[in-house]
Amino acid sequence: MDIQTTAGTDSKTPSFVYHALKLFTHVKPGEAVTALLLTLNVFLLLTAYYIIKPIRESFILSSWTPEDKAYLFAAMAFFLIFVVKGFSRLASRVPRQKLISWVSFFFIFNIGLFYVLHLAGLSGKAMGIIYFIWVGIFNVTVIAQFWAFANDLYTEDMGHRLFPLIAFGAVFGGFVGSTLTELLVGALGEFPMLLIAAAILGLCVVFTLIIHHREVRVKKAAAAGSSAPGVELEDEKPVAPGGGFKLVWQNRYLLYIALFVLLLNFINQNGQYILDSIAAPAAEKAAAAAATAAEHDQLKRQFLTEFYAGFMSLQGLWSMALQLFFVSRIFKWFGVRVAIFILPCIALGGYLSLSFFLSLGLVKIFKAIENGTDYSLMNTTRHSLFLITSRVEKYKAKAAIDTFFHRTGDALNAALVFLNMILLKMSVSGLARLNFVFVILWIGVGALIYREYKKRTAGGSPVRG
Repeated sequence: MDIQTTAGTDSKTPSFVYHALKLFTHVKPGEAVTALLLTLNVFLLLTAYYIIKPIRESFILSSWTPEDKAYLFAAMAFFLIFVVKGFSRLASRVPRQKLISWVSFFFIFNIGLFYVLHLAGLSGKAMGIIYFIWVGIFNVTVIAQFWAFANDLYTEDMGHRLFPLIAFGAVFGGFVGSTLTELLVGALGEFPMLLIAAAILGLCVVFTLIIHHREVRVKKAAAAGSSAPGVELEDEKPVAPGGGFKLVWQNRYLLYIALFVLLLNFINQNGQYILDSIAAPAAEKAAAAAATAAEHDQLKRQFLTEFYAGFMSLQGLWSMALQLFFVSRIFKWFGVRVAIFILPCIALGGYLSLSFFLSLGLVKIFKAIENGTDYSLMNTTRHSLFLITSRVEKYKAKAAIDTFFHRTGDALNAALVFLNMILLKMSVSGLARLNFVFVILWIGVGALIYREYKKRTAGGSPVRG
């Protein structure tokens, strides 16, 4: 038996808190504390990630080409096959709080290892490749498990109301992390910034444990007052056996979400390649006056770190504006099924524009808008699609979709880059036109999700398994 009395009885929370939260969404009495703890948790998680991510861009593009960067995403997809299988097995053996803690500590240990290798002088081109692949795995794995945890806590109605608030913590964390990196990396250097990120990830583990134990305590209290005292909560048990990939292949709704995520990332990554293809020559030009090769590399890396940190700050501002003023209202007025089409429509107009007008400034602004919409509205929408799934689907199928299928979109983009280099010979504008075509296909898959979501929620039918 799984008792869904999520968020506790924080009836002592001051009323002005609820009035303030109305800016984001409608928070009912008893829901504020857990929702705010989750918001703080994901804020810290994304702050850490957006310290880590700009450093990734500088490492890879200062030593390798945009084409090399695209190919590395294919390597990520390969490694994620094993990551998903290992994650599914671990999820079947340990309860959620241990699953999240162990995975987080594994990545914290990795950051310490990178720092030690740097001190030993092993931070050249090979380090750039290893770090790039590691960041790609870290990103999708740690963030996917956070949202699986949030889905596990909330019912469909609560998630639709509270996810916009929680997701604001994510977009605000992205803005703070990228801004801190832009301001501090010149003074501290890349690797000391990574240690700051590791410390923040440690705090995330603490907040996860606090939230878990609070929810278990509240649900046990509710069970003790019900007709079934002493009930064993699902929250304290591992999820049911079964592989994440198998769940996706066997369920049409999950398969459509997987295809949607794959196309989303393929299109987005192709857009990122367009940006990288323009930014890399600009960095080379900025470092042209360097007196030595070492100074050239330093200036080039500094330009790229500052450029991408500034770019990510811009997308963070756009994300926060959307999350603060629009996401909860879109959910309330139009619902999740309509929300999935907004980013594809933005991409449709954006890539059509880039087909005819192309410059570093224009691509930077459009990609900031596209990414910002992805990280706010689309991110909240994608995670909300799992509110109507079973617990095993939330943890295992979601992990497979948010990791392997996400990175498979990157891998397909790498294949496109390779084909373009040796055969197609399309210009950057041509790649923008190709994205326009794929966005139309993406909208079609969204229509399939719309239909399946409607079937699952028709008549309030319960989620299976």
